[in-house]
Amino acid sequence: MLVPRTALIVWVASFVLPVAIVGGTLPGALGFAGLLIALFLMLVLLDALLARRGTHGIRLHLPELVRLQKDRPGVIEVRVANPQKVARAVRIGLAWPREMITAEQERRVSLPAGAAMAQIEWAFTPSRRGQYILCRAYLEVSSPLGFWAARKADEVRCELRVYPNLIEDRKNVAALFLKRGVLGVHAQRQAGQGREFEKLREYLHGDSVDDIHWKASAKRGHPVTKIFQVERTQEVYVIVDASRLTARALSMGEFSSQKPPGLVAGERSTTVLERFVSASLILGLAAEQQGDQFGLITFSDKVLGFVRARTGQAHYDACRDRLYRLESQTVTPDFEELFTFIRLKLRKRALLIFLTALDDPILAEAFTKSVSLICRQHLVFVDMLKPPAANPLFSSNVAKLDDIYAHLGGHLQWRQLGELEKVLRQRGVRFSLLDPARLPADLVAQHAEVKARQLI
Repeated sequence: MLVPRTALIVWVASFVLPVAIVGGTLPGALGFAGLLIALFLMLVLLDALLARRGTHGIRLHLPELVRLQKDRPGVIEVRVANPQKVARAVRIGLAWPREMITAEQERRVSLPAGAAMAQIEWAFTPSRRGQYILCRAYLEVSSPLGFWAARKADEVRCELRVYPNLIEDRKNVAALFLKRGVLGVHAQRQAGQGREFEKLREYLHGDSVDDIHWKASAKRGHPVTKIFQVERTQEVYVIVDASRLTARALSMGEFSSQKPPGLVAGERSTTVLERFVSASLILGLAAEQQGDQFGLITFSDKVLGFVRARTGQAHYDACRDRLYRLESQTVTPDFEELFTFIRLKLRKRALLIFLTALDDPILAEAFTKSVSLICRQHLVFVDMLKPPAANPLFSSNVAKLDDIYAHLGGHLQWRQLGELEKVLRQRGVRFSLLDPARLPADLVAQHAEVKARQLI
């Protein structure tokens, strides 16, 4: 497509119009003025033909895949093919998704003579995790005389994978790993009340009757005790809710003072699901370091994804790839279908950590009824982000009359969640209200407590 440039408009206004006025007013000057205008038009047409040839062969090449982290600057390498090896200036634009913040909406590149390829680096910052596709690029080349600009759209394909930013959460969790003996970073193999058989030994006074190996005792003629070792490899599953309950917004000021480029202070925010995703990946790293197997289940009104517990970098990457595209859906969670799926898929006893919200009484009742399917077989933890208003009635001062009703509503919500905690405790399920800022650290601490007390 040809587009007239400012130079053409200036020449028409400063040359064609005065010549036409002179030719129309002076006797005998009309033919000479017409000749000048005709020559100028031929020059403009010739410049237009040369401009159309200026974009021939020029193509943009983008990498097929670029991995990024949310709110962290990234760079994409753009290669400009110039098979004619002619020096020219090219104006480049990319159809950026709105989640990609860049200081330069377009770039001007000077292609050197004799080079078939030129390369530039384009900096930008993703503001939201997920999968995005760059599918179109735009080129503009000026004509030799500068009267026209030849533009064309180029089909490209570049996948942008934006993963959660775990840097700040990993810093907060790193302090826990420095407490030796708590998380067992340097843990050694030890005997204990685990489930993995180690050896037999003579009965000692004080040994539990449940630990006596009766068949071996009958053969040897005296009591023999079974010794178990602490299970070094346990299965840990994080069950992430991706229903409407996790679409609620949270103020990002609660977690970090950093602000990505291009955003105004106070504009940055996150959602409950974002915190769940980051905390799940942090717990996966902690479980890997402790030698446990980490698994993942995502659900809404149905089970969205299931990654069986394993170890290794490839497995962690698979969990990360499953989570980075997870988005909240405007549906109500179906806990009955979820627990039925878990009952059928998970045969071995495991630690199940549910990340959901149970402040809705109807959904809390549905969860309480359905959890009976698995609470006897597995160790179940339910973690929920603490609602800001859920506090005891006299925990803060009242500034005005309207605050009384707000505090009363928060007190009722606090009482309701307390009753839910008691009901779940009777079923052997641990329910916790966690601070959004400390969610990853609290999950790691829960896992450490389970390891230390050999609860699985």
